[in-house]
Order: sequence, then C-alpha cells, then structure tokens
Amino acid sequence: MITHLSINNYALIRKLNIDFLNGFSVITGETGAGKSILLGAMSLILGNRADSQVLFDKTTKCIIEGTFNIKDYNLNSFFSENDLDYDENTFMRREINKNGKSRAFINDTPVNLNLMKELGDKLVNIHSQNKTITLNNSDFQLAVIDNYVNKNDILRKYRLSFINYSEKKKLLKTLIEKENKSKLDQDYYQFQFDELEKANLDPDEFINIEKELELLNHHEEIKTNIVEISQILENDEQNILSQLNRILSLINNISEYNIDFKEIQNRIESNLIDLKDISAEIDNFGEGINYNPARVEELSSRFDTVIQLQQKHRVNSVEELISLKENLNEKLSEISSLEVEINKLKKEISEIDTELRKLAKHISANRGEVIPKIEKNICKLLSELGIADGRFKVEQLKFNELTIDGLDKVRFLFNANKGGVLSDMSKIASGGELSRLMLSIKSLISQKNLLPTIIFDEIDSGVSGNIANKVGKILKKISGSMQVIAITHLPQIAGMGDSHYLVFKETDTEIAESRIKLISESERINEIAKMLSGSIVSEIALQNAKELLIGKI
Repeated sequence: MITHLSINNYALIRKLNIDFLNGFSVITGETGAGKSILLGAMSLILGNRADSQVLFDKTTKCIIEGTFNIKDYNLNSFFSENDLDYDENTFMRREINKNGKSRAFINDTPVNLNLMKELGDKLVNIHSQNKTITLNNSDFQLAVIDNYVNKNDILRKYRLSFINYSEKKKLLKTLIEKENKSKLDQDYYQFQFDELEKANLDPDEFINIEKELELLNHHEEIKTNIVEISQILENDEQNILSQLNRILSLINNISEYNIDFKEIQNRIESNLIDLKDISAEIDNFGEGINYNPARVEELSSRFDTVIQLQQKHRVNSVEELISLKENLNEKLSEISSLEVEINKLKKEISEIDTELRKLAKHISANRGEVIPKIEKNICKLLSELGIADGRFKVEQLKFNELTIDGLDKVRFLFNANKGGVLSDMSKIASGGELSRLMLSIKSLISQKNLLPTIIFDEIDSGVSGNIANKVGKILKKISGSMQVIAITHLPQIAGMGDSHYLVFKETDTEIAESRIKLISESERINEIAKMLSGSIVSEIALQNAKELLIGKI
C-alpha cells in the first residue's frame, strides 16, 4: 500500500507531502482544485510518461516520490531478478528536468521507465472515468476472467512457452524464405562447382604446362641452337674442349717453373670439367626435345580450359579458381544444412504446439469453470447498484489458432432491461451503467487480486441517491482486502471513507497552488454538508452529513 506521497514542482503544486492510511480513503474538493493533478503526479511514479510542461516552476526540476509498504506482497523475487535492493518500505522516485528529461529510481537505484511501470502495475491500479471504455476491450475482458481464475502459474508457463513458439515460427519462416531463394541458385551453383571440380585444378600443374608448351612450341629454335652449341664445345675441329686441353698441356709444361702457373693449371682443369658437364647436359637436353603434335594439342587444350575458366569467373589465377570452387561447395553445403535445420525446427515447433494446446485446453477449462460464477456475482452486484433487471453474460469463444492468451476470446454481453437482447455493452449501456458495471467487476476481482492499492477516479459518475450509497458500501467492502482511494463528488461515498482528504486551491497575489490535507471529523461534517447543499451550509445539511458519517459504521 502507498503510505506517503511527496510532490515538488508539479503542475499547480509547489510542494506537498501527504500520508495515506490503510482501508478506504476518500478525496474530495471543488472542480479545478487539483484532484486530477494529484492523480497525474501519482501516475508518474507508476511509470507513465511526462514532459517539461508539468513543471510548476520552469527553472527547476520536478521531483515526485512515493513510499510503499510491500511487506505482504511476495515481491522479493522481483527485486532479486532486477538487481534491486529489497525494502519493506520501498521508495519510488521520478525526476523531470526543465527540458523534459526524466529519471526514475527504485530505492535510490536508477531504473528505466519500463521497470518502474512493471513494479507500479504490481502496487497500484488506477481506475479513471475514461477506463470504462476498456470494458469493451477483449484483452481486458479476458484478463478479468483470468484474474478471477487466479491460476497465474499455468498462464505464465503457457505465455513463456508461446513466446518461444512464436520466435521459432518466425525463424522457420525466415529459413524457408532463405531456402527457397537458395534453391533458385542451387542448380547454378552446382553446375559451376561440377565444372570446376571436373577441371581437377592444380596450380603446380598449370605452371608445368606453361613450361612444357614453351619448349614444344619453340623446339626447332632450341634444337638448332643446341646443335650449334655442341659444335662449338666439342664437335668442331677447333672446338672449345680441345683448345682447353691444348692449353692445359702447355701450362703443364711450364708449371714447375713458377707456382703461379700451377694455380692457373688448376683453374683450367676446373673449367674443363665444367664445360664437359655442360656439353653432356646440352647433348642430353637436345636428345630429349622431340616435337610431339599430340602432346602439344593435349597440353594446349588443358591450358585453354584453365584460361577459359579464369576469364569466365573473372579471376587471374588457378588459386582463385580453387578458392571459388570451395566457396561454391560451402554454399551448396549451406543449402543442404538449411533443409536439415528446417526439418529439425519443424519438429521442435510441432512438439511445442502439442504442449501448448494441452496447456491452452487446461486454461480454457479453468475459464469455463469460473464464468458462471462471475455472471452470477456480477448480476447480484448490479442488482445491489440499482440495475435489478440487468443481465450479464460472458461468451467464451473457442479458436483453433493459438494466441498469447490460449485458444479463447471472451465477449461481455449486457442488457439493463428486462427482456432486452444481450449485446456488446458499448451499444446499449449508458455512462452510469458502464460505471456501475466496471465497479461490479473491480469489486469481484478484488476478492482474488493481490494488488495492494486501487484508486477510483470518480467511479460514481452517473449515479446518485441510494445507488451512490450502495456504491460507497461496495468500495468500503473492497477496502477490506486492499487499500482503496476514491476521488468522489458524492457525499454518500465521501461519508463511507475511513479517512477523508480535501484538495483545495490557495491563491495569493501572484499564483494559485493546489494543496491537500487529511481533515478531522468535524471538518468532514462541514465538507460533506457543502457537498450536500453547496457553499452555504444549512443546519439540515450538517445534520445529514452527521447521519452519513454515522451510517458508514
């Protein structure tokens, strides 16, 4: 429950501190006094968005802080999961600077707005006048049923599984689209791969082919030059080898006369040996060069094949062709693995679908079980609120397609008149009837609700007299299981409160400010009398006010 609210620099409020009590609290005040401003400030610490327009003084920031006693609401795990310090008296603070930038804190730990709202939803439910339109919202209607069922574990398990199910279905769709696109390219990739695979590419082979073709294509020139070299080295009458032998003989004759001649002799012998080796190698090379047209054709064909592949794929080397082939192989493997992955994912989705349908049927059965009880209790409450002939029915619609809520949709049908045709409430219910219907629903689910606090903003719209008194009694009854705060214009409801807060406006020479205070019993009598008779309080109004306060007991 909320125990304290502090507001600084918000709308018409310069500075305000107010303590809230347990039970049923009423807030009254003249139109324009600032009751809605108070509610707006409260909504900020519950995670609603704001801008710099809310600042009372545009030169400084707005700070709103609420203190909540959360001792009995099993919120320890929430704080632990979100790395927050748990405290039985938890503080929620919102700061808005002059530029509209906002900061949020839970127990002095900075948090994002979504987390603040998540905690706020667990602490306070604000029901404003315009919230009656949610009665026609199918999500709200289903939430009412589930709230009454109060088996959150199975619903939470289902929804977590459904989220996983939906994500896998999205992934499956993406993979199938990818596979379909890939299959259009698969034949092309396979053809290119097969062509490169058949070529049996080898970088060393291509280099050797180039060398061998170079020799074969120039064999005549090579042969002619080799013959001439052989002649010069060995075959001519005055060939180099014979000349060197003659030189060696001559130098040998004189080598004993000078040591330098001996050194020259050694060098000539060495050169002679080298030239003999060269001559033999040249002869062997020449014998090995024989023109082979078939071999030339074979090598040329192989060479042309590689060159054509390079040109076709716009690459400059055999290594690049091999790399391309490997990439094509990877693409083909990926297409193949996509099929395996898709089949695996389909199996997983099918298994989750089976489990979800079991859970959804269980959830549907739970809903179907409580619907008659809800219908009976709502009709009873409507009768107490002056709609004696009112009929309320919950239509449970079953679908085959799984949704986040299971296999159900529900529809609230209503008619306030005896014999009237049940229909959607938006078509036949007046504003006052919708308010009473919403109050009946809130009253019903409050018996199952674990929320600490509920705030009603003029739930009494469209009712008066004896019905207003009954509305007050229902609010009083709800306050037996939670803290109830009601903003009201009706004295019958104001008189039911355990505590009474008055919102008023003070105006000095410069500016008007909204204030709130907890009023005493005597002040309550006077305030309720004003609500009964207007600004001029009569004795009769005072007496009626006293009777209203006595009647609440």
